[in-house]
Amino acid sequence: MSASLKNIFTLGPITPAFIAESIAKHQTKTSIGAHDLFLGQVRADEKEGLPVTSILYTANESLALSICQEIREEAFQKFPITCLHIHHSLGEIKTGEICFFVFVSSPHRKASFEACEWLVNEIKEKCPIWGEEKTAEKSFWKENHG
Repeated sequence: MSASLKNIFTLGPITPAFIAESIAKHQTKTSIGAHDLFLGQVRADEKEGLPVTSILYTANESLALSICQEIREEAFQKFPITCLHIHHSLGEIKTGEICFFVFVSSPHRKASFEACEWLVNEIKEKCPIWGEEKTAEKSFWKENHG
């Protein structure tokens, strides 16, 4: 993993405390007028009649970090945003836990809304991050849906 690339990965779930701290750190940035957050949470879907209990996330970390850096740079060119943060879990994340956190700030709400949605879609489409859904008896490779 290159030191120049911002690490987006968290081992285990993204905690509510981490999300709250991220928000609190922005209170001193008084040019910001809007924040938009996306929180991806592991659902208890059913696979072949069995409830999903967790997802095991893996990634090609160096490639994912490089792609995320390109996506970040494009977001700053495309939208009038002040800052953005991307966090994705690795490892086993249980149903109900947060696995994906995107946080976008801007002077006005429209840019935050649009940039956050764009970022989530770009990351889901382009980053080599995989999820293996686990049930009590079987595992299934996750398919991303809108």
